[in-house]
Amino acid sequence: MSASPTSEAPEKDLEKSQAYYQVHHAPETIQEIRPTTGPLAALWALVEKLDSYGVEVRGIERVKPEERNPKQSAWDACTMWMAANCNISTFSLGTLGTSIFFLSLRECFLVILFFNLLSTLPVAYFSTWGCKLGLRQMTIGRFSFGYWTSLVPVVLNIIACIGWSTINSIVGASVLRAVTPDSDHNIPVAAAIVIIAILTLIVSLFGYKVVHAYERYSWYPVAVIFIILLGLSAKYMVSGPYGGSGSLEAGNILSFGAAVVGFGLGWSSLAADYTVSMPETTPSWKIFWLTYAGLNIPLILIETLGAAMTTVTPDAYQEAFLDGGIGGLIGAGLSPAKGFGQFLLVLLALSIVGNNIPNMYSLALTAQVLGRWVQMIPRFFLVIVGTVVYIILAIVGASHFEEWLDTLLVLLSYWLAIYSTILIEEHFIFRGGKWANYMPDEYNNVSILPLGLAALFALCCGIAGAVLGMATVWYVGVLGRKIGDPVFGGDIGFELSLAFTAITYPPARWLEKRLTPNRIA
Repeated sequence: MSASPTSEAPEKDLEKSQAYYQVHHAPETIQEIRPTTGPLAALWALVEKLDSYGVEVRGIERVKPEERNPKQSAWDACTMWMAANCNISTFSLGTLGTSIFFLSLRECFLVILFFNLLSTLPVAYFSTWGCKLGLRQMTIGRFSFGYWTSLVPVVLNIIACIGWSTINSIVGASVLRAVTPDSDHNIPVAAAIVIIAILTLIVSLFGYKVVHAYERYSWYPVAVIFIILLGLSAKYMVSGPYGGSGSLEAGNILSFGAAVVGFGLGWSSLAADYTVSMPETTPSWKIFWLTYAGLNIPLILIETLGAAMTTVTPDAYQEAFLDGGIGGLIGAGLSPAKGFGQFLLVLLALSIVGNNIPNMYSLALTAQVLGRWVQMIPRFFLVIVGTVVYIILAIVGASHFEEWLDTLLVLLSYWLAIYSTILIEEHFIFRGGKWANYMPDEYNNVSILPLGLAALFALCCGIAGAVLGMATVWYVGVLGRKIGDPVFGGDIGFELSLAFTAITYPPARWLEKRLTPNRIA
């Protein structure tokens, strides 16, 4: 008895897909991608020499299960983000709640607590993807956005990595200068920025293993210093009553919440980069919860400390904050410790290196996702270029720290809400939440990756939602203006961008899959 037409159809489709895959199979090893002639070949010859000194050669090429480090512990997922967030950038974010949005300390704490717990969920979840797929975060985006549309989040992530490194260096420089605020020998801003950048560069150049080795321990002394700062300043802090109710209060809470989301969710575009060498058998739940703890413990505690430090009653603290920014405020808090306090200030300033390292390491990997022409450039060279760029920007923009910080945080919350929503919906709705439904070796295969039009459409809809709900210093959306102050508004761009994307992506992707059945990666 012959098979029915309906039973033959799936087999024919499978045979057709397999034949299509074999014809369009894309190379993905370093040997296949690296050039053999020209200036880039000379760079790769240098890479081979640096490799003997421990400099990582690998770029975005997939780390296959047999290439993983069987000894890497899931605890690295915790300590990585403890170090990345246990620093003065996290502290400075907390100060925005009272200094920019005029919230009481109690309100700041509640915003910090709940918005962090929410915004770090995608980061913790995406950390499990690196272990299961062996791919970097921006490369994984190609399986939802497609090869060409993924260039949009790639470019945005490059801007974010450069932007964060710039702002971090500015705040680190302000703390270094606070060591000797009244001295004629005060370190110049440019010199302080260069010191931080060079220390970051050294670790980022060596790559994955050295990054984890540094981040595993670097947060210990920083955590102790923040405890000392709390001990010296706690008696001067004023919690104050709740600020009130109404649209003005709601607008300020939502706007500060958007900034908090932008900081926590900001790591979602890098998350998988730091678990790709973990054994494939590492339990996903363990990576998730360790990452979640590693993010939220420093974010919640240190941001709250930053908010609390702006409420201290002595005028000397407030004057130091006005004159010297974050560095002046921390310097005033540690001043009772005299010379030892100055030493602690130096260590706090250098804590910014732990935050800049993942930005610079992932910047190079993100840049390689621009295309094979960038993938042919050695990773270490891209790190150097990125370092030079943010040094220049930090020196030029040193006097605009708070404005740049608030604007960057808010914009990050918009596009990362869109990015995270698309990846999560693709994974659960269209791939059944199963890693077997990915073809990770085909991350470079334009022909069988998703076309990307569905992601582009949802991205545009998400941007429309962000524009309607945003409230920044340079633009307030139509809906954002209806919340809070009629001039400054209240920021609901994060919420609207997420909602618009979540609603539009599933039907658009369903249609795209129907029209492009051969795109099977």
